[in-house]
Amino acid sequence: MTARLKLHRRLAGIAVFAMLPAFSFGEYFGGTAPASAEAIRPPARARPVMCEQVLPRPRPNGAAPSAEPEIGVDPIAQEVELLPGFGELARRSGEPQVPGLAIVYLYPLGLPADAKQWRNIIVHQTEGPAGSAKSMALAQSKNPTKRGVTVWVETDGTVYWSTPETVIPTHGDGANRNDNKYIDNAKTYRAVVKTNSIGVEFVGNYPDVAKPATREQARAWLLLVRFLQERYDIPAENIYAHNWIDFKDRRYCEGCDLAALARKLAYEPGKRANGEKRKSE
Repeated sequence: MTARLKLHRRLAGIAVFAMLPAFSFGEYFGGTAPASAEAIRPPARARPVMCEQVLPRPRPNGAAPSAEPEIGVDPIAQEVELLPGFGELARRSGEPQVPGLAIVYLYPLGLPADAKQWRNIIVHQTEGPAGSAKSMALAQSKNPTKRGVTVWVETDGTVYWSTPETVIPTHGDGANRNDNKYIDNAKTYRAVVKTNSIGVEFVGNYPDVAKPATREQARAWLLLVRFLQERYDIPAENIYAHNWIDFKDRRYCEGCDLAALARKLAYEPGKRANGEKRKSE
């Protein structure tokens, strides 16, 4: 009789235990909570949402480029307003220094008229680590026509002018893009090339090529690009990202944000601050 009573009590205990809510197993015995409970909790290893934006990936054929550059132009532009006399300064010989911009000249500038071949500006980005702009500029200065560019920009915004402005370094791939992926290539195909385009290289996207330019680089760029436009009379529509005119690295869009940033300024060389056209000097 005693054994039978014990058996009945054991069976009753099992029945009660089976009626407990499913989630109590996980709480008391370290088991896995049911899917319905997981759905209302954030994943255990959820990554935080990053505020920093990166360069856009290549778009499908025929897709238009983003109307807005990834680096906000308006806040930065307010920090880099041009001072009176900027136009005259940009056309000086020697080593002109733009207020707010640090330029290291490995070769002094001559007369802008002697470098009248520059009709375009091409923005490049190199997979060099931060701190490499100076060494790359020095190497370029020793062999000015090798593959490279005239101007290099460090992650802290320091600019290195590496070659005489009349020398043509080897950069670009012959403007071989003709698919209109980013811009209308009818104007650029086999036309925006090294012999008529001054190149500017931004270092620092190593080891992640999708890493955007630093704020210091963007700030320096908004002064530097207008200096180049003014010196060589280059309109804003003649500023190009390397990816816009050449088939480049598919992992990211080289120079696209910076070129879009400069174009959005819509700077017109040869004009005074009040919009009047300056007389030719």
